[in-house]
Amino acid sequence: MNEVARKYAEHNVASIFLYTNEAHPAERFPHLTSMEQKFEHAAALRDDLGVTRPILLDALDGACHRAYGSMPNMTWIFNRAGHAIYKSDWTDANSVDNALGYTIDVAKRRRARETLAPFNVQRIDYRDADRMAFFNGLKRNGRQAVDDFIAAFGPPPDGFDSDSDDDAD
Repeated sequence: MNEVARKYAEHNVASIFLYTNEAHPAERFPHLTSMEQKFEHAAALRDDLGVTRPILLDALDGACHRAYGSMPNMTWIFNRAGHAIYKSDWTDANSVDNALGYTIDVAKRRRARETLAPFNVQRIDYRDADRMAFFNGLKRNGRQAVDDFIAAFGPPPDGFDSDSDDDAD
């Protein structure tokens, strides 16, 4: 998403990362109990994932997250009037890039005085389902996150090493 944000910055598109909560709390990144802890977790996420966009913190009770759908990895695009023009229940850079490209094209067409009428679209997009990367992300939080996920959804992909602790302390 950093690259998408850079690509559209010249079009005055602002991009933020809203840090809501730990989707899979565990030993290294436990359930949030204070804003100070939330700030530390967000800073670690920024550093671990290389997030270059501004990171805003949701309230400790997750008020913003609940107001906008409560999914763990949503993306919203709002126009300058504050109206939602894109909503996705999963963040996928290709889908967001497509939506922003379309939005920029519409703005150009409007400036050229083309008569346009809005309509709603619903479609299914597809994202990379790299299970190894997902399980490595769980491992970042701690062994408990891996164990909880396996208990709920089944075994990790072949070759996943849940015992290695390369990232620990």
